[in-house]
Amino acid sequence: MRICSVRWRRYVGTLIGLLAAAVAIGVGELVAAFVRPEASPIIVVGNRIITLTPEPVKRTAIDNFGTNDKTALLLTIYVLLAAFGAFVGSLAQRRLAYGLLGVAAFGAFGCYCALTASAARTTDVLPTLAGTAAAATVMIVLAGSAARRRPAHARGTDRTDRRRFLQGSVATAGLAAIGGFGGRAVQHSRFDVAAVRQQVALPKPVTPAPVAVRRSDFGKSSYPWATANDAFYRIDTALSVPQINPKQWSLRIHGMLDREITLSYDQLRQRPLIERWITLCCVSNEVGGNLVGNARWLGARLADLLREAGVHADADQLVLSSADGMTIGAPTKAVLDGRDALIAIGMNGDPLPVEHGFPARIVVPGLYGYVSACKWVVDIEATTFAQRKAYWVQGGWAQQTDIKLESRIDTPQSGGTVQAGKPVAIAGVAWDQHVGVSKVEVQVDNDAWLPARLSSVPSTDTWRQWRVTWTPPKPGSYTVRVRATDDHGTVQTDKEQPVFPSGATGLHKITVRAK
Repeated sequence: MRICSVRWRRYVGTLIGLLAAAVAIGVGELVAAFVRPEASPIIVVGNRIITLTPEPVKRTAIDNFGTNDKTALLLTIYVLLAAFGAFVGSLAQRRLAYGLLGVAAFGAFGCYCALTASAARTTDVLPTLAGTAAAATVMIVLAGSAARRRPAHARGTDRTDRRRFLQGSVATAGLAAIGGFGGRAVQHSRFDVAAVRQQVALPKPVTPAPVAVRRSDFGKSSYPWATANDAFYRIDTALSVPQINPKQWSLRIHGMLDREITLSYDQLRQRPLIERWITLCCVSNEVGGNLVGNARWLGARLADLLREAGVHADADQLVLSSADGMTIGAPTKAVLDGRDALIAIGMNGDPLPVEHGFPARIVVPGLYGYVSACKWVVDIEATTFAQRKAYWVQGGWAQQTDIKLESRIDTPQSGGTVQAGKPVAIAGVAWDQHVGVSKVEVQVDNDAWLPARLSSVPSTDTWRQWRVTWTPPKPGSYTVRVRATDDHGTVQTDKEQPVFPSGATGLHKITVRAK
């Protein structure tokens, strides 16, 4: 007699599969603690899914989840793994060999992901192999226990064996949790560089950024002129944030140069460093979106290093590579035309946050992040656009593009309520980095455009706050639009264009109701 009734058997296979999957994750995390966090089975699978996902699907994920896209991906992987585990467990209840083949398929896919991911190492396969072996062991033991037969005359053994099976399942779940959470804890202890970052003392810049916040921030917008580090947007593909000790970091500059240069972190810190206010914007930023921020960056001029290396005149692209394998293609001319393109090590007076590229990243004013802002940079190759396509360009994004002239209404909020007959402050920001904003205008319904007052800015490389006072004449619903004019006299277009392939255009508008 089997230990479970027909109804009980419906759930045993699912439970076995879920426990096998949980143990695979737990053991994988534990082994990754002794390899590197990027070798975690969940991380290698997630990273490979990102590279295999068609570009329209990626854009949809960013549109729907914004900066939470990575969390959404990881949750999806856990759900799919649980579903696959339940399916494989049900196969094991029918025939153990079928279940083990399912486990082997899971392991094979994980190994494929570990060995083919960007910046992969041969040892990255070890956590997946260990997790697969542990899952197979759990399946063999639990499936064998569930299928054990007893003599027909042995009364009461069904309930006893069922209890033993459940006890074994609980113990297995406990081991999976210990492995998973314990592995993460060990990873944090061994690899986290937060404590190292806190010990880094930034050198004083040879030219500090101007103290311009008071003149630049009206204080009337829900977004301050200077973006705090913890509020700065983050868009990248790193499911596991690279943990790089500055003592082990180096930057290699090579390719179409007269001479190759390799810099250590200390050598970079010893160079003449400058401090600049620079606004960064993501190409995925919708009209009126918040994937844009302004910060005070400290770093060395990238142009100086390129000239020291003797960059060739026909090297029109710099392929910037991150420690996690991400590649970004920046136009060489944009780095050499006099703008303050930086190898940055500081952000708002502190060492770069780990999530924003510690120990070093690239910042180039006037370019979208996908063609300039390489975090955790470790390699710069001088090459041509004809010879290499960087990561995002492979997905169909424009190879070269400048940031579009944009403006945004931050207050009042769309759908909000204002008081009829009383003055209302309409305020926001406008930007056209490395060109500058000379005028901002606001239109209510189809009335005349109202000129806004502009804040002062330290350079054309930052966004600019604006505000205008408007009094709703009577109760009702009003549509408010904003447009900017750049320093060349170009007026922001009202033609709507999606973010793909070179950045969104159109006028931001909100609706408010006066009472």
